[in-house]
Order: sequence, then structure tokens, then C-alpha cells
Amino acid sequence: MKDVKAFLKIKRQKSEYRPVCERVKDYQEVAVVRPDERSQEQASRCMDCGTPFCHWACPVGNYIPEWNDLSSRGHWQRALELLHACNNFPEFTGRLCPALCEYSCVLGLNDDPVTIRENELSIIEHAFKTGLIKANPPKKRTGKKVAVVGSGPAGLACADQLNKAGHSVTVFERDDKPGGILRYGIPDFKIEKSVIDRRIDLMKKEGIEFKTGINAGIDYESAKLLKEFDALSLACGSRMPRDLKIEGRELSGIHFAMDYLIQNNKRVSGENIPQDREITAKDKRVVVIGGGDTGADCVGTANRQGASCVVQIEVMPKPPECRDDSCPWPRYPLLLKTSSSHEEGAQRHWAILTKKFSGEGGRVKKLHCARVEFKSRQIKEIAGSEFEIEADLVILAIGFVHPEHKGLVSDLKLELDNRGNVKADDKYATSQKGVFSCGDMRSGQSLIVWAISEGRSAAHYVDSYLMGKTSLPLL
Repeated sequence: MKDVKAFLKIKRQKSEYRPVCERVKDYQEVAVVRPDERSQEQASRCMDCGTPFCHWACPVGNYIPEWNDLSSRGHWQRALELLHACNNFPEFTGRLCPALCEYSCVLGLNDDPVTIRENELSIIEHAFKTGLIKANPPKKRTGKKVAVVGSGPAGLACADQLNKAGHSVTVFERDDKPGGILRYGIPDFKIEKSVIDRRIDLMKKEGIEFKTGINAGIDYESAKLLKEFDALSLACGSRMPRDLKIEGRELSGIHFAMDYLIQNNKRVSGENIPQDREITAKDKRVVVIGGGDTGADCVGTANRQGASCVVQIEVMPKPPECRDDSCPWPRYPLLLKTSSSHEEGAQRHWAILTKKFSGEGGRVKKLHCARVEFKSRQIKEIAGSEFEIEADLVILAIGFVHPEHKGLVSDLKLELDNRGNVKADDKYATSQKGVFSCGDMRSGQSLIVWAISEGRSAAHYVDSYLMGKTSLPLL
């Protein structure tokens, strides 16, 4: 490191956000990209540990101390090369990853950890800004053709790696544009879609073909895919939402989080939404059920749509604000998260069970709830704790159960695991020869950084299957 004592002299500077009064009026990114000088200063806090636990915690095995050192010295080109060696899309993770690495930073034992995620973002954004990133198509093609179905982070990472290996890659996406949940499920105030377009354009210049608006297995027959391609890699995500099957669920005004977020993202992109299909929080009392990141995204979206009030409830107990004995360093702790969306206005309540919905004229008007406690890992309703929450719009953000089975999965007769995910072995191969699976479709709903890791690993084994050997990294 340029200054081995920098971590003693320089304090962590947390992410800066645009003022609440300004950002709730639009869908532009709330985070402010740091100047290069400040990023270099923050990168210099890295201690270059003998055993970098940040590297251990990162699902893609990022060379974190090395590119922190390089960027702190202004060696941006070399820092970029190391960053891209493990992560195909640092501009995505630099905005969306929960930074597992930072919770394992050795400096975090007795001080604030290094701003690893922001440092990663600064390297990739500097590279795009200064023209360091250029299309680099493979110099030689293998003659093998691979179809990647799904263009979320797992599919894109798999396609990118296989293209680097020289295979001719076609990505099938049923939506109008590539990106999957990145584009349609995550609000623009967290990642503007121009960031995705920038990377997709680069991948196209490097030789990857994207076929959008095609639902592989339905619009494009499964048998045809098997015949025309030497291998298939399925990265269709886990899109079947978990439902809350209680009394009153049939009332209108109760929607799944993804239906709500996808529609709003399409509206923001300029797509016209028919009035009879519109889901809007304008002037409504909104209740978001589910306390995770998707629920927080719904909170931020409802605030921007002009909700009269927003309440977020979660059946689990309130997480601790600091590490406790159940989550010792360097494990990732389940701590209380207050996102930029929460800062914009929302009431949050934990240990709340929703027992039923009631309404008037077929529309939801109330949630009937009770407080719960946890004993011996079981939820126990507290007697006499029943109460009601008034609502005009209810958003269910309680996760996903498994990938969609209709289409490719059923046509190819793919074996499923006990959770309904596509079963694949330790080489990402499914029960159908030549068909591989990765990402949420294989492992269940997870983080973007895990999706990229899955896509990269799947590409390693697809390349080995096609060529008998591979030079692609396993991570």
C-alpha cells in the first residue's frame, strides 16, 4: 500500500445520497458517485491483510486488496483488469451488492470497514468514463453454438464467459429487452437502465447475439433448441412468487411485489400501461408485507408514486443493529438495514402476523394482524395482541418459491429438487444431457453476486463439456 498507516489516519466515508426532497420526485439513482480522488483516499484504507477475509467472503473471489492498492495509486487500468478477472459486471454489483466482503473486512474488527463496494464502483465507472473499456471479441471461434436462456446476471455472466472462450452464444429473453430482474424488477433509483444498456451494447459488439421477446420452450420449441445448439445453459431465474393464502386474498388491491415493480419500471421506461391494469400507490394507504430488499424497493416506489402513507411489516423479529454472539466476525450478520427508501418515509413494524384481509365493494380496506413472539424457533401469537391496519394497496414481498416449470423445464423433463428448483450436479449439469442450469433457477432466490458466480461456474463446465478441457476460471 502507498501508505501502510492510512487506515489509522483516514476515516470511512459512507455513501452519499441526493437529498430526499429532491430524489422522491424522480427515478434517477439516489446514490452520488464519488470523485476519483475521494475513492483513491478510501481505497488507501485497505490494510493489505495477510489473510484477506474480504476475498473469502466474496462469492466471485474478487482480488480486493490488490485492486484497492492499485486504484489508490491511480493505476486504474491494472485495477480494472483484476476487477474484471473475477467479476463480469462490477457496475451492477457496485450498485446492488449487499457487500458481504465489507462485513468480513479485518479493519472492521475494531474500526469501520473499507468501502469496498464503492471502491469497486469507482474503478469501473472511471474505466467507462475514460475509455479504458473497449469491445474485445475473441480472436478465434470454436465452431460450437451455445444457447443461454435468461438474461439476468447469471445468464449474462455465463454468456460473457462462453463468448470469451470462443463459442457462438445466443441469449434468449422473453421480455422486450435483456436484463431480467436487473431491468424489470429493480427500480431505476437503484440502477438506471442505461447502465445495463451500456454493458449489453458492449457484449453485442463482442459477438453475443440477443434474441428478445422469445419465450424459449414456448415460442421457440425445446426440441429445436436441442437440435440447433451444442449446449443449453438455463438461467431463467426463480420467478414464482410466494403467496399469502389467507382469508380475503381474493380482494382487488393486493398484488405481488414483482408485478408492482415490473409495471412501474416499464412505465418509467416510457411504456404505456392501460388504465385498467395500472397498479399505483397515488393517494393510497400502502402496506408492504415483507421486510427484505424487495419490500424496501416497493416502499421507495410507493413514495415516488405519491402514496398518502407507507407501512412495511415483517413477521420475523426486528434484527439487531450491531453484531451479537449469533453472528461473530467474519460471518455475514443479519443486521437491521435502513435503506435509502426507508429514509424517504415509512413506518416499519416487526413480529407482525397478517391473519386476514377485509374490504368493501371487492377492494381491500384492512389488514387484520397480531403480534407474535418466537419460542423454540416457532412463531407464537401473543394473546390479545390483535389490531388492524387500514390499506388501499397491499404489496406482497415475501419471496419466491421456485422457477416456472411450464415450458422448458417440463418439456425437457428436467429433474427437480425438493424445493422445486432445477436439479443440477456439482458441474451444473441437469438430468438432460447437454443442458446446464445456473443462478436462482438452480440454487433458489439469492443475491446478484451469487448469480454472477453461478453463471461463471456454469460456463466453466459448459466449456469443458464442449471442448474436453477449459481455460475458463471456476469462479
